[in-house]
Amino acid sequence: MSNQVFIPPHYKSILNPTRTEKAIKLTKDIFEHQLSAELRLRRVTAPLFVLKGTGINDDLNGIERPVSFPIKCMQETQAEIVHSLAKWKRWNLKKLQIPEGYGLYTDMNAIRPDEDLDNIHSLYVDQWDWERVITEEERNLDFLKRIVHKIYSVMKRTEYLLYEEYPELAPILPDKITYIQAQDLQDQYLDLSSKEREDRAAKEFGAIFIIGIGGPLENGEKHDGRAPDYDDWTSPTEGNYKGLNGDIVVWNEVLQRSFELSSMGIRVNPTALQNQLALAGCEDRKKLMWHQMLLQNELPQTIGGGIGQSRLCMFFLRKAHIGEVQSSIWPESILEICTKNNIPLL
Repeated sequence: MSNQVFIPPHYKSILNPTRTEKAIKLTKDIFEHQLSAELRLRRVTAPLFVLKGTGINDDLNGIERPVSFPIKCMQETQAEIVHSLAKWKRWNLKKLQIPEGYGLYTDMNAIRPDEDLDNIHSLYVDQWDWERVITEEERNLDFLKRIVHKIYSVMKRTEYLLYEEYPELAPILPDKITYIQAQDLQDQYLDLSSKEREDRAAKEFGAIFIIGIGGPLENGEKHDGRAPDYDDWTSPTEGNYKGLNGDIVVWNEVLQRSFELSSMGIRVNPTALQNQLALAGCEDRKKLMWHQMLLQNELPQTIGGGIGQSRLCMFFLRKAHIGEVQSSIWPESILEICTKNNIPLL
């Protein structure tokens, strides 16, 4: 629900605001260094905004409005605050001539004014955006799972190293992450919504990777929306399954719900891009600069995704509200209820 806050019964933050600020810095430092080493990623500087009409900005589900502004010294040309760097990273891999098996990561900061605000959604978005060059032979489900395993191992190590510094934060992630097809999740819980299915599976297994998000399932519904021009959600994999992408979702004990930490996937090749633009009714995008480059095989094959920085801090520091680990703007109603229930927003 929009602008609603869930208050965990008897909630009290484990770390006070001062210790929280220190723990946020430690969490980000540990995870960033571990991720870079595990996936062989080079840190690069990222843009806050890109030119409108190039096709580089991420369109998310296609309905979110980007924050835009005119540039005075460029004849009022419009620029847009990025939603994410899903497509910019692939273009930059080509520009930097990064070889196969290596990649880049960056701090991505975005503003999403259409976001419904609650415990886990804010107007301000911060994440590690990462992208790695792959071979044509690596465009398969087994390779996707290997990368997910690496990322999950980084999450596990980060959780343990935080525990070493803050013994109050006992590790809770399971040893292994469980892989689940979105179609199997729907088949198992036909009477539930996609969010309710995630809750059931995340609570049962602790940590899951839901595969095949963006395309219609057998009942015609999508598990969740995905833009048609970055993740590949149409390529056949094994059996009757489709999709080379997914979400890392964990069980959040504080909020008693499933909790997405990362969205990622093997990116579209020219064939998948054409298919997905047609399915989404977005074939006009083929005229844009970025899409033209991809269709002409001028961009490398890649895998990539985003990992929420505030989400990760919120989970590891056992916080009830994302405003406890990031500074943003909140409606007066949310400020009042958080103050009343001892949830200190930064």
